[in-house]
Amino acid sequence: MTRLNPENCLILVVDDLLLNLQFMAQALESAGYEITLASSGKQALERMQLVRPDLILLDLMMPDMNGFEVCDQIKSNLSLADIPIIFITASNEQEHVLQAFDKGAVDYIVKPFNTYELLARVRTHLELRYTQNQLKKMLEEQKELVKSLERLANTDSLTGVWNRRYFLKIAEQETERSRRYNRPLSVLMIDIDHFKSVNDNYGHAVGDEVLIIMTETVINYLRNLDILGRFGGEEFVVLLPETDNKSAVITAERIRENIEQVTIPVDGKLVSITVSIGVGSYQKGDASIDILIQRADTALYQAKNQGRNRVVSHYFPQGVYS
Repeated sequence: MTRLNPENCLILVVDDLLLNLQFMAQALESAGYEITLASSGKQALERMQLVRPDLILLDLMMPDMNGFEVCDQIKSNLSLADIPIIFITASNEQEHVLQAFDKGAVDYIVKPFNTYELLARVRTHLELRYTQNQLKKMLEEQKELVKSLERLANTDSLTGVWNRRYFLKIAEQETERSRRYNRPLSVLMIDIDHFKSVNDNYGHAVGDEVLIIMTETVINYLRNLDILGRFGGEEFVVLLPETDNKSAVITAERIRENIEQVTIPVDGKLVSITVSIGVGSYQKGDASIDILIQRADTALYQAKNQGRNRVVSHYFPQGVYS
């Protein structure tokens, strides 16, 4: 963790007496701090509209608007509330000390004070705030790292879609929702036709490109609430919440038709691909996602047996959509 650099710290000094301002300004500047001055509470608040100090030295007793009133306004502003405030006053009354901390001050210095005391207290609270900000930044970075690691653990490294394990987790939740509220839900099983021959004839790099392009094409025809996962190899699965079998077949056919139009240039040639798609839909009483996937998988098997490049639904095993 890097150390506090006084040159990077701006301190707002607020006091209605010019001599006090000059004394504190000289002491702080000699220690390397950047400073800005205000001779009244109103001027201090106006100054904070232009700059955001890292710490405020605030005189308690001032005409028109005292330090407590200034502190109240600062603390009521969410964008300024975390700025540490050190009250400075000639009063040594216990009531004032307690009220200062009650208003949100981090410290209280009684006049007359010496330079060493002022600088020591200023540095202590700046270092504390700096450390808190650093820790906050580290925690935010850690949260982002955890999110990144979770996503890496839950996604397919090549295509970026959900992997089998995480897809099944989400799909099980959607199946439970469909069962509880009797809502439609469908599954598409998508398999690239003759994918092995693509790898054999053009190499695995081209095969990977085919998988990526196919995935991107499928995503273009899905809604935000739809979920796409890779089950392994060239087999993908799509979960379609709030979608009955008829609508799922229409979506599947749209995907199939558009993938059929895709061509990939390889060594001066254009490689085209097709997919077979099986559709399975939720039926009242289904206990788990496994049943829907089994229906879609059976329909996919039938689509391949019927010549590939077609959509088959478990409701229409003869592949009326082809």
